[in-house]
Amino acid sequence: MFNTIRNAWRIPDLRKKLLYTLLIIIVFRFGSVIPAPFLDAAALSELMANAGQNSALGYINMLTGGAFSYASLFAMGITPYINSSIIMQLLTIAIPPLERLAKEGEEGRKKIATITRYVTVVLGLIQGVAYYFYLRTNGIVAYTDGFAGVFVAVVIVLTFTAGTALIMWMGEQINEKGVGNGISIILFAGIVARLPVTFGTVWQYMQLGMESAATSGQYLVLAPLFIVLFLIVIWVIVFMNESERRIPVQYAKKVVGRKMYGGQSTFLPVKVAMSGVMPVIFASSILFIPQFIQFFWNPSGGFGKAVLDAFSQTGWLYIVLYFLLIVMFAYFYMSIQYNPLEMANNLRQNNGTIPGIRPGKPTADFIAKILSKVTLIGALFLAFVALIPIIYTNVTGMYGLSLGGTSIIIIVGVALETVKQLESQMMLRHYKGFLD
Repeated sequence: MFNTIRNAWRIPDLRKKLLYTLLIIIVFRFGSVIPAPFLDAAALSELMANAGQNSALGYINMLTGGAFSYASLFAMGITPYINSSIIMQLLTIAIPPLERLAKEGEEGRKKIATITRYVTVVLGLIQGVAYYFYLRTNGIVAYTDGFAGVFVAVVIVLTFTAGTALIMWMGEQINEKGVGNGISIILFAGIVARLPVTFGTVWQYMQLGMESAATSGQYLVLAPLFIVLFLIVIWVIVFMNESERRIPVQYAKKVVGRKMYGGQSTFLPVKVAMSGVMPVIFASSILFIPQFIQFFWNPSGGFGKAVLDAFSQTGWLYIVLYFLLIVMFAYFYMSIQYNPLEMANNLRQNNGTIPGIRPGKPTADFIAKILSKVTLIGALFLAFVALIPIIYTNVTGMYGLSLGGTSIIIIVGVALETVKQLESQMMLRHYKGFLD
């Protein structure tokens, strides 16, 4: 990976793309620590310190790279855009006019992207209003009464909404002028920015184990075990990202004039982790909706408290639904990316067959069966990696670790995807030796 980046740096136009991407990341990090106006910084710091164990707020804070805890310009992060993308992809299947737009090629995709931007701004506005009420309820807002209170509310909400729109714009600029997927790069930057905090928390547990060996001595083993588990999970993710199921294909020979064409054997590669990190991101975004209620209503007991606890990241209901949603979204992405009937027709038109399988519908059924099995393996892998840190936290009691399975999958997935994009761009430029 480092060799690829170093070799890409030697190419002037790729160096410009890397520098542009780095500039966007720096702007994002600066915007993540610039607080919205009219807020009590000391009270906000105390509130977030007390809410540190709250998994819902901690998860948002992790995705925003700490911007949420500062109530900064980018406090809403990229979550509104992700939710907007989910909504539009689902509506594209459910609403015929949107489905027709999606099939119109580049122009149709541009129109859908424009609608997605508007939906993102609306969702950012809604989340901004919710966060404002959360801050106001906890006494963080400086002015709440009269005309001054209305003015302050409008300014704070518009600040959060503008931050959402700006992050979306920066992600699109990375897509056009930088390297990698812009939204993924911004998510990656935010999560990586929280790594020092996570490892600092692990070190605190180790110190606690050394200071109180009688009562907390288990942390001397559990804290290093977390680091080992972190490295093992990274290795598993890399291994599964490179794994694929190869469907053998045999092309028939044909004679054109005096030359013979075809006759070669090849394969159709099907990636095990074909949907990447998107099922995990989408599942976690959907499960955040029940926790979103805490911005307006945070009961201290009773049935409401039990429901919110069940939907917290350490709750049993959250774990079960998280698992099921990851599997569901993995199959959803498989259905979008692969069409077995179209693949079978393409093979028949090119005189290709799968050995032992008749062309036409039997081939489509065979491909669909393979895709279903591979998708199940990939979905179980994603769910396993996403749930390991949550289960580890519940079992060991090491709360406050902001790095979960979702974070690790995003970090590794985005890094691998970006490196592959760099390699493909260098290959297009006929750069020799970039894999040396």
